[in-house]
Amino acid sequence: MSRALLTGLQLIGNNFSGEGDRLFRAFDPVQQQWLPQEFREATTGEIDTALTMAAKAFVTYKKTTPEQRAAFLHAIADDIVSLGDELINVASAESGLPLPRLQGERDRTTGQLRLFANTIKEGSWVNARINTGTPDVRQMQIPLGVIGIFGASNFPLAFSVAGGDTAAALAAGCPVVFKAHPAHPHTSYLVATAIRKAVMRTQMPEGVFSMVHGTSHETGQYLTAHPLVSAIAFTGSFKGGKALYDTATRRAVPIPVYAEMGSVNPVFFLPGILREKGSALAMQLLQSVTLGVGQFCTNPGMFITPSEETAAAFISTLQQGIDGVSGGHMLTPGILHAYQQGIDWLQQEGVQVLGAAHPAPEQATPYLLQVTAAKALETPAICQEVFGPASLHIQAGSIEEVYALARRLEGQLTATIHGTEEDLQEHAGLIDILREKAGRIIINGFPTGVAVNHAMVHGGPWPAATPAAGTSVGTAAMYRFCRPVCFQDFPAYLLPPELQDHNPMHIWRLVNGNHEKLRITN
Repeated sequence: MSRALLTGLQLIGNNFSGEGDRLFRAFDPVQQQWLPQEFREATTGEIDTALTMAAKAFVTYKKTTPEQRAAFLHAIADDIVSLGDELINVASAESGLPLPRLQGERDRTTGQLRLFANTIKEGSWVNARINTGTPDVRQMQIPLGVIGIFGASNFPLAFSVAGGDTAAALAAGCPVVFKAHPAHPHTSYLVATAIRKAVMRTQMPEGVFSMVHGTSHETGQYLTAHPLVSAIAFTGSFKGGKALYDTATRRAVPIPVYAEMGSVNPVFFLPGILREKGSALAMQLLQSVTLGVGQFCTNPGMFITPSEETAAAFISTLQQGIDGVSGGHMLTPGILHAYQQGIDWLQQEGVQVLGAAHPAPEQATPYLLQVTAAKALETPAICQEVFGPASLHIQAGSIEEVYALARRLEGQLTATIHGTEEDLQEHAGLIDILREKAGRIIINGFPTGVAVNHAMVHGGPWPAATPAAGTSVGTAAMYRFCRPVCFQDFPAYLLPPELQDHNPMHIWRLVNGNHEKLRITN
């Protein structure tokens, strides 16, 4: 079979499959044309086969050593790099994203694969807890099972086929059936072939990874409802995430849905810092709002100032600055249309347009809008996310209104406060409020840009994510795909290595309330 034909098929285990007759193509948002490669939507039979193979693979894969899984993740990273410029060029054609951005995203993708590999190889992530005595009780994390993962539209590499969700699931010991995003199917195919190559090269069980295509909601719903799936990971809109969540909770055996669904990521500017450096902050905010045509889930879609007088110079600089900003191509025509509808909806009674960039055909026009705190409190729907290069200024009349707005916020991925040391000490209560509202709180920075490390949280209370106790970025993301198991009064020869007295893996463990790497002696 020719490569062109293979490219349009599902990857089921280590083989390609094309049973379906529903075809689709990707769209180039810069050239405004449909790309020639055709892709086949998965049939329910193909999804069944992928999940059956994954469930069979789980029996073996969950017993692989941390060293084996680490080698697998490193192999995936190596094979993605070996795809070279083809991967970057294809991703750019399908997304409209510039080459330097995608080169950086590839580095992020391979870097997080290696970070997970090193973390599981060290071993302490399993959170081993041991209480000796009567009874002798020993606990650790074990993999959950087969994970269904959905690709995101705005990160065709880092939140896609070999992105953070896949890396976390594979690191934890869970097979993955991945539903590719229909906006970049060719990019997805290339990365899937890299994973396939790594599976075979490291002798992982066939079925540990499969990828299916689909443009319809039915594909995702079928995957979520399938009894062989143990959890779902999703990055996208609230509507899409909520639909999967509802399906998962209606199952005979409900499963967790780890959905990251976006937020407005409010930025609070306190009086002292506005007087001290308001103009500089205005330009930094504008850069954050328009970065990547605003297509980040951490885009600052709302900012709050405490009084008109204090914010005057800040607002004036924003108005002057946006006049010189360019728009840009959004990822898909559908995303552009939704952005334009959102901007039209926001321009209701009581909402003022502070400024807008010069429009260009088939591009998103950056907007700054403004509303009073009283109007925002009266009409909270105004404060919902509009995905794209726009931000809503909420003009408070007093610091009390700022606090009132903070208390009324829905759950957020991030919340940011700009203030001098005096501001921050005086308004420590604002930090306390926002701690209950967001997964990440930022002081004197901007939310765009999510570092991949051991401490990052990319999640938050509903409706930013579900559930609130999780993250889709960083090594803690593995815990979404695990569960704790307790081994009581087990003979030594039956215990996993992580829980054995002599600690053969030399990991950190909580032994009788003390964190240590020592072997246990009687």
